[in-house]
Amino acid sequence: MTLETTAVRLWKRLSREDRGEAAAAFWKEPPQEALGLALGAIVKSRKLRPQVARSLSEEERVRALASVLDPGEPLAAALLVALHLGARRSILVAFLDALGLPHDDGILKEEGDQAPPPTAEAVRSATQALASFPRNQIEVYYNTLWLQDPDRWAALETAALN
Repeated sequence: MTLETTAVRLWKRLSREDRGEAAAAFWKEPPQEALGLALGAIVKSRKLRPQVARSLSEEERVRALASVLDPGEPLAAALLVALHLGARRSILVAFLDALGLPHDDGILKEEGDQAPPPTAEAVRSATQALASFPRNQIEVYYNTLWLQDPDRWAALETAALN
């Protein structure tokens, strides 16, 4: 598995449907630090005035944001996180359970954050627990984790997905 080195590159690799799923999850609970970035990306890509972008319906905002191929690194990272905290949360839960890391519905708890980074063997074993999920979704999840903390998730670089 080859990991993308930036969130923007990973975002560009997603299918149109995956980008739409991420944008929909993002707009359900937009993080305040990324809200302005999202509206700015829509303004720039659609050549709209800011007040028009703010007045778009949620469906129009989802479509517009999903169509932005280069949203910038911070916004791309927020969109990737939203994708996984939305409809793909079950992958997070299954992976963290398989690693034995404490979490709250897929979000690592503080004590889990203090645990040593998982070994390559632990990641390989946890990957087997994800066999029921589509391979491309696992790859995107692993890449998203790695982008958030490359040192902690270094073992994901060598994860073999069969």
